[in-house]
Amino acid sequence: MFNKLTEQLKADSRTIVFTEGTDARILDAASKLVADDILKVILLGEESAVKKAADEAGFDISKCEIIDPEKYDDIDAMVDEMVALRKGKMTAEEVRAALQKSNYFGTMLVKMGKADCLLGGATYSTADTVRPALQLIKTKPGNKIVSSCFIMVKGDSKLAMGDCAINIAPNEDELAEIAVETAKTAKVFGIDPKVAMLSYSTYGSGKGDMVTLVANATAKVKEAAPDLDVDGELQFDAAVAPEVAKVKCSGSKVAGQANTFIFPDINAGNIGYKIAARLGGYEAIGPILQGLNAPINDLSRGCNAQEVYKMALVTAALS
Repeated sequence: MFNKLTEQLKADSRTIVFTEGTDARILDAASKLVADDILKVILLGEESAVKKAADEAGFDISKCEIIDPEKYDDIDAMVDEMVALRKGKMTAEEVRAALQKSNYFGTMLVKMGKADCLLGGATYSTADTVRPALQLIKTKPGNKIVSSCFIMVKGDSKLAMGDCAINIAPNEDELAEIAVETAKTAKVFGIDPKVAMLSYSTYGSGKGDMVTLVANATAKVKEAAPDLDVDGELQFDAAVAPEVAKVKCSGSKVAGQANTFIFPDINAGNIGYKIAARLGGYEAIGPILQGLNAPINDLSRGCNAQEVYKMALVTAALS
């Protein structure tokens, strides 16, 4: 998967901004990306501190652009733009203070077209990545929420799973939007989505509010994306095992061959993708944020340099 992404990105130059320019993991990934001419890279931070961190760790970042938010030449134009975007919710002074923080400054670089995408969160929370994105980049037309998915990779096998990181207890409309957006993300990474709306029930075999929620969300997905192969509500065994699907939901275009899994809430999603990773041997790529007007992605604070590198490729591929 990553070899193909690399070739695509080399053929179509894109710029990524990393919000934590002195972090050794970021510097490692950035040095490789520019050395192989895969992406143009902007590192945020005080210039001498960034260069010192790179020198001490032995990384060549001479081809990267370093921007210090506190010394940015076009800061006045950026302040004016952000004040307009916040529509009276922040004063110019408050905006100027916010732009000293790399998460807000980096997001504005994307908003103003100075970068195509952003990757951050190696040292701060998911909320600190998502909040500026929601305030400044905002959701795409027709989207009401930001959601997430993981691309799970093992050899030639690829799966998509959502939402495992953002929405705690989505309602019917939100669950339907998560399904449609996860299917779109799956396609970007070469998955022909067959979407299973997961539940503890298959076609009404169980009862309860959560069953009703998933069944109703499935109907809304079919209405919103009539060409998408989607079915539900389905238990996981019916979704993936042909012999179970034959008994429980014969005739389904999805059951028994699903590759895109939509969980009813974050508990199931977070547990599910980690079981696939730890016991199933899948590599979890993500979380990939969905529904925004530009690619903004979040790193785990426990990530390593290789994970940063791969997430940079994924983020740029979405731009």
